[in-house]
This record gives sequence, structure tokens and C-alpha cells, in this order.
Amino acid sequence: MRISALSLTVATVACAAMPQGAAAQALTTGGRPAQLEIRPAGSASVRVTLKPVGFGRAVPFTPVLAEREPPAPVLSLDRLAEAVTRRVGALEVEVRPSPLTVAVRGADGRLVQELVFRDDGALAFRVDGRAVLGLGEGGPRPERGKPWREQQVEFDRRGRLHEMAPRWQSDVYGSRNPVAMLVGTGGWGLFVATPWVRVDLRDRGRGVFLPWEPPAEASGRQTRENQHDQLGKGRPPLDSMVPGVYDVFVFDGRDPAALMADFYAITGPAAMPPLWALGYMQSHRTLEDDAQLIAIVDTFREKRIPLDAVIYLGTGFAPRGWNTRQPSFRFNPEVFERDPREVLADLHARNVKVVVHMVPWDRERLPTLHGTIPPRPGERLDAGHIQNYWREHEPLIDAGVDAFWPDEGDWFDLFERLKRHQMYYQGQLKSRPDIRPWHLQRNGHAGIGRWGGWVWSGDTQSAWKTLEAQIAVGLNHSLSLSPYWGSDIGGFYPSPELTGELYARWFQFGAFSPSFRSHGRTWWTRLPWGWGLSDMGPREVNNTNTVRDEGDLRRLPLASALNNPAIEPVARKYAELRYRLLPYTYTLAWEAHATGMPLMRAMWLHHPTDPRAAALGDQYLWGRDLLVAPVYREGATQREVYLPRGDWYDWWTGERTTGGRTVVRPVDLATMPIYVRAGAIIPVDPVRQYTGDVVEAPTTLRVYTGADGDFTVYEDDGISQAYLEGRGSWTRIRWDDANRRLTLEPGAPPGATNLISRRAFTVVLLPDGTTRRVIYEGSPMTVSF
Repeated sequence: MRISALSLTVATVACAAMPQGAAAQALTTGGRPAQLEIRPAGSASVRVTLKPVGFGRAVPFTPVLAEREPPAPVLSLDRLAEAVTRRVGALEVEVRPSPLTVAVRGADGRLVQELVFRDDGALAFRVDGRAVLGLGEGGPRPERGKPWREQQVEFDRRGRLHEMAPRWQSDVYGSRNPVAMLVGTGGWGLFVATPWVRVDLRDRGRGVFLPWEPPAEASGRQTRENQHDQLGKGRPPLDSMVPGVYDVFVFDGRDPAALMADFYAITGPAAMPPLWALGYMQSHRTLEDDAQLIAIVDTFREKRIPLDAVIYLGTGFAPRGWNTRQPSFRFNPEVFERDPREVLADLHARNVKVVVHMVPWDRERLPTLHGTIPPRPGERLDAGHIQNYWREHEPLIDAGVDAFWPDEGDWFDLFERLKRHQMYYQGQLKSRPDIRPWHLQRNGHAGIGRWGGWVWSGDTQSAWKTLEAQIAVGLNHSLSLSPYWGSDIGGFYPSPELTGELYARWFQFGAFSPSFRSHGRTWWTRLPWGWGLSDMGPREVNNTNTVRDEGDLRRLPLASALNNPAIEPVARKYAELRYRLLPYTYTLAWEAHATGMPLMRAMWLHHPTDPRAAALGDQYLWGRDLLVAPVYREGATQREVYLPRGDWYDWWTGERTTGGRTVVRPVDLATMPIYVRAGAIIPVDPVRQYTGDVVEAPTTLRVYTGADGDFTVYEDDGISQAYLEGRGSWTRIRWDDANRRLTLEPGAPPGATNLISRRAFTVVLLPDGTTRRVIYEGSPMTVSF
């Protein structure tokens, strides 16, 4: 029946499009007869597929896309005489011959995007005068002959040819995880799911997708030994590539929220993280013994610096890690003098989760990664099946390990990289049903969100320029890869630039990044109190902690930067702020799952008609209502911040400011500028020492008057999979500014089970400070002020 329906569609389109006697031009691709199909992809997007006749599938397969049956094409053509126009979903599509061109317009007739299939196999598209964002994580390699600290940070992707080569990288950007998802802030988006392409944005008016051509020496899967070569790592496996196939999604981006919703529906909604993953995580490197592990957590508790997870590096990446030399699933007996189960139980008793560093086997033991957990009928349960590989992890789960930090695997191809994310999601659910998995990886791509994938930017340099660049890196990642990203607070590779000041500024930025985690060599300087010590701890200039010469010494932080008591209070202040904002941030995690809007948002997402805001890559929105401007200049005493139109409040002082202009905010070391939109309703909790800490004081609703407001607070148990069944708590809060009236009411989406219980709120109106205590019973209520 499907074949008959498709044939009927082709015949109907052809008859309607061609006048009698017109000479139809046969479509070709890759030198073969071709078929063009166009179908709706979402509320604001269409899917354009060009494939050889007899391709055998409705659309090309890639694990990047969520598994679902594609809708029938509205247009299906194998020949064309003249232009054909059809409405496809909410958009209007025109197909023209010579050269084959697909123009996509909005319902109002405005041209959204135009694709031109060139005879040389490339695909051209329009570029306007507005910034182009996305393209995955990372940035360019530094220009040769020019110090990377002096080079401009790339946020806007225009102006160069993007090779789209997945790679480990250090300097200011960290690892490159390219994704062919372009977000045109002029109101369009393009996502090339197939083939793997290079992206040429050198021309001001026209961009080009160039299909990647494997090098002649690329004969199969790469290994650990040749992982630094570009022979196909991170790209689709060679045997999956079919010349001439294109599968492209075109988005109407005038409503950024609709674009993001469609993109994350196409690649799969992001899984909700466990609540603890939004707390602070402390990474460790060279370890002494199990007593040290306990003592560090005790120090956090004694100093009352919030903490939710401890992360332990593996041996080989430091002289003494949690395990025997990587790859290994065995606890290191030199570190764990007691039974590891007892040590992990003691850590759990202190209310922290335990995360361990993992490195995959090379090809001789892990020839590939494939399959599902549990296996589907017909899957080969061989050495490469992810269930068999997962079984090696299960003793660690039994010992008390809560989550994983899978590192390396750079030699894996794209399909294997996605399978690795899938394994750490499905495997953890197999071992601990109904407990949300968590894992942090260096390699990723669009599509990892549905497997709970988080990415960090890898081994960056400890430098002020790196801190500046990481803002742009996180924003482009969030637009085109997944909502969950972070960087090593302080940078990974130490240098004399690594001081208490740089750490404090990076910690402030980390408090408003999805992943809030300190990590890096000379790891004592990544402890919130480390800069107050007189000893920087292990001198980790390499994996052996051996300072070999003066060159190694010059790569270490300066001893004169130690004994600085000013840093710890700053770290505590921002850790506490992170935990106070958990009701707001956890709601953002729900929005990421339900709507595709990331936590860390480019200014364009909420101010698309403001070109100045859209082009900014050094400030951003945390959700819709908080504007964050990290300080990335050494010794800064002020920070310029652009405030879009409307009124804004200074988070720290409560001062109200008119937007549509740049303001100069004085700063000291303890101040990172944060502004709140007038009309915002921000739920703020008392300080906790960990996310599960029970506090008696009620949540405060900070209402920033001056405009109407609307915010729905989402809550659930923070750990189970019940949210997938629509079980949670949604409290909608509306502010009527003219009548000074606050309304609380159930706000669950259709079909959800709203588990609202009786609770108290303290409502504070800003800027005047009017305060009222409110008891909400779960039914609509209005409070007048």
C-alpha cells in the first residue's frame, strides 16, 4: 500500500505541475536518476530528501534522528518541467528545475530559505546579513603565526570554511564536536542529517554544503593508535555513505522557540537529568588514599560549601586514580585501603554521589558498538554489543558507583559515539530501573539528548581568553547539539594565568552553566578553598606529575598566587546562589525536555528582532528571565552589558534600568553582573548543602514588577522516570502589573498528572520589597497587593 500511495503522489504532482506537451527534466543525483521528496517535519519545518531512484528507504538512516515513521511526502518528484508549488505543513514550498531549487516560504509568503542542488554535488543556500550560529561545539584551530590569546573568539560562524572535522583540541575552544545545524538569526535554520558535510560560509550572500569525501587511506574503523588521524572518526561509517543522498531540514526561524522545538523533536527530546546533576561537582585527580576522599567531602560540609557529587579520574591519566591503569573496571588497591563498598557507602552517608572516569577498550576487545539494551530480536550478541560491554560496568554499580564520566573514544565513528551515549543511558536503567542515569562525555552530536548525554568542552587552557571563548562555545552547543554542556572550571591545562581571580570568575560562569564542575591539573587549585592554601598540591604538568625541567615549571601556576583568602567566599557565594535558584533551574531542565529550549540561551532566542542582541556571544540568558554577563578580563573593575528593550533589574542591588542600550556595570571580584527582566517571577529557595537537603523555610517568589509576568514552576521527585508518564507538579504563577495581582493555579500540560500538594510561598515584590506569605492548596487563587 505504501508503494501505491507514493506512486499516486508522484503522478498527481506531475500532472498538476506540467502543461500538456511540456518536456519534463529527469532529476538526477550522483549521476543517477533521482527522486525528490518533501514532507512536513514539525510545526515550523520541512524535510527535503533527494535520493537515487530505488534507494530502498523512505529517508536515509542515521542514529542522530529520533526513531519514528516519517509522514508521507506532500511532494514526490522524479522529473520536473516547470515550477511546482505546494503547501507543506505550515510552510509553502516551491520546486524549480535547472538547477533543481527548493524555495521555502512562510505562510505570509516571506522567503525563509532557498536550496540549490548543484551539478557538482554541493548544496547552496542563502545567507543574509545576520549572524549565523550553531554548528555544534568548539571552534577553529588557532591561526598559524598568531598567538591564540590575541585571536578573536568565533561566535558568529560566518566568514570561513568549516571543515567539520571532529577532533580533540585544547587552546580556547576545547574539543570540536561539529553538527551541521545552522541557526540563521535572520529567521531561518538548516540541519543536514545526511550526508556529512563541510560548510562554506566565506561568501556574504551564499553558503555551500560540500559532501565530505573520505581520504583514500580511510579503509575502516580507526583505533586508539591512530585516533589523531582524520580517517573518518566521528563521522558516519564509510559503508553507510551513499553518493548523492541528501536529507535536509529547513526551519522557519522567525519564532526561535518553534525552531528549537522542531529541532529537538527531530533529534529526540532531552532526557531529564537527576536533580543532583544540577548541583556542584568536584573533580579529583591524583589521589592519596580513601581517607583523603572522605576528608575532602567533610571539608565541604564543614565549610558549608554546597556539593552533590565527587568525580574520580582513572589511573594513567594521573599516577594514582580510582582504578588500576585505564582501561580498567578494578578499584585501585593503593587508594582503597578499605573495601571500596565501605568507602562509597561512607561517601553516600555524606550525601554525595560518586562518579568515576571510564576509558573504552581498544578495537581488539571492543571491535565496535552496536545494539540496544535490552537487545532487540535479531541483534548479534557479540563483543561489540553494548549489553555485553555494559555488563563489565555492573560490578561498579553494585559497589555503589552512581554515574560515569566516559572519556576518550575519539577513534569511534559517529554511529558508535551515539551508541556509547545510548549504552550509558540504557545500561544504567537496566541495572537500576526507574533511577535516572547520568553521564558526562567529551564527544557528542545532535541526538545524544534523548540518551541523557552531557558534554564538556574537554582539555582547555587555563587562560582568560579561554574563559571568554567558552561562553560562545556553550551557546553554540546549546543551539545545535544538546541542552547540557559545561567546561572545566579554571581550565584543564594549568599556566601562570591560572590564579585565584581566574578561578573565581570561571566559577561564577560555571554556576550559570548546565554542568557546574571544577576540574584540571594541579587539582587542589580547583577546590573552592584551594587558593587559600600554601601548597598547590600535585604538580600535574603531565600524567606522571613529574616536573622535568624549567619548561614544566613555567607551565605551573605561580606559587605567589596562593595564600589568597578572598577566593573561597566568592566560590561559596555562587555555589549558594546555584542552589538557591534550583527551583528556577530545574524548571529550565523541564523546559529543555518539553520544548527544546536550552538552559543556557543565546540572546537571539528571546530577542530575535534585535540584531545587536543576536550577535552577542559574551553574554546570555539563563532561561528567559535572567541575563548573565561573565567577567573575563583580568583585573576588571567594570563590565559592559547590553540590555534589550524593556526594563531590567540588577540582581544584586535591585536597581531598575531601562533597556535598549549598553550599561556599564562596576564590578569587584565578588560580582558577576546578572540582570532580571521586568515581569519575571523567580522562585528562590533557602540555601541547601546538597540538592536533597531538607529545608524548612518556604520558597520565595521574587516578582519583578513593571510588566506582566507568567512563569510555571515544575517539580518532581528528581530521580525517577515518572516524568515520562506525565507525573509531576506544575504551578503556574501570573502577575498582573496594572492591578498588582498575583494568581497561582495548576499549570500542567494536557494529559499530565499534576501532583500538587499544599505548600507555602513567600511572595516579595521588587523593587519596593512588599512581602506576603501565601498558602497554596493546589486550586486557583489570587492575591492582591
